[in-house]
Amino acid sequence: MRALAGLDLGTRTIGVAVSDRMRSVASPLETIRKTKFAADAARLMALVHGREIGGIVLGLPLNMDGSEGPRAQSARAFARNLERLTDLPIAFWDERLSTVAAERALLEADTSRKRRAEVIDHVAAAYILQGLLDRLAYLKGQM
Repeated sequence: MRALAGLDLGTRTIGVAVSDRMRSVASPLETIRKTKFAADAARLMALVHGREIGGIVLGLPLNMDGSEGPRAQSARAFARNLERLTDLPIAFWDERLSTVAAERALLEADTSRKRRAEVIDHVAAAYILQGLLDRLAYLKGQM
């Protein structure tokens, strides 16, 4: 089994997290400062290939009522562009409140404001990925 990568797409950054090969634990990896899609995608593909990733999970920023707004459409456009560069499966995961959960965890860990700003995006990516991993484990247990 290969690890999965989770992405939290922001307007200025892309948070990246990865799972272990058993797909049980998501760990924050890094935050990519967005420039142009080609450069951002090249960095992502380098991470994916370097870590032998088997699939990518993109956070889908739904509105609180479940509808899709401009940010969700932007995430879907990013996925369409990324699909042209890789054969890896790309899935979406509802990311509502992932940043809030990441912020709360960092506050509970007494992380400084400066450090929180540096890591919030890839910690949020880990929450997104962990949500999917937990769902996969639950479904596996139901079989």
